[in-house]
Amino acid sequence: MSARFTLSAEASLQQDVRKSRFLARAAPAGSVDAALAFFARVREADATHNCWAYRIGATYRFNDDGEPGGTAGRPILQAIDGQALDRVAVVVARWFGGIKLGAGGLVRAYGGTAAECLRLAAKSPLVERVAVVVRCDFAAAGALRARLAEYEAVKREERADADGVELTIALPAARAPALTELVRDLTRGRGQVRIAGD
Repeated sequence: MSARFTLSAEASLQQDVRKSRFLARAAPAGSVDAALAFFARVREADATHNCWAYRIGATYRFNDDGEPGGTAGRPILQAIDGQALDRVAVVVARWFGGIKLGAGGLVRAYGGTAAECLRLAAKSPLVERVAVVVRCDFAAAGALRARLAEYEAVKREERADADGVELTIALPAARAPALTELVRDLTRGRGQVRIAGD
């Protein structure tokens, strides 16, 4: 599977195409609600159209906002997908300049403005994270907590009882086998590690 990226921060780009002004704004979006909130926040009230698209995992949606069907939202989505981006929302506002662009011209203008905005934006790789549940004695739990940063891991929850401690830890999926090995070493094979939900 090829690497996927998201945006590190919001980005914008403005272009003029045959007297129409196009302003693309892009942002990282971890959920559909975050994408829709971004669109509402940056909507240009005086623009002729505010067309948008988002991609969040397998979920995507686009909107032509009154432009001919398939000439605005879909090209914006294609710009997102074409650059292997995920968890991204893009809106392109257009101020009509008096010259009709035709369907092909609209596709190129919306898609091109979105693509150039995304190309210039700061990006960061998306890292698949998993939650693991570790069951161990108190001494091993203390040693494990002290070493979580080495595994880019974060403690999410901790419960203790008379027999020991249960820690729920989030970390990059690729680091889970190494963390499992650490737990084995710290507990002399007595600790238990399982993926949360299993």
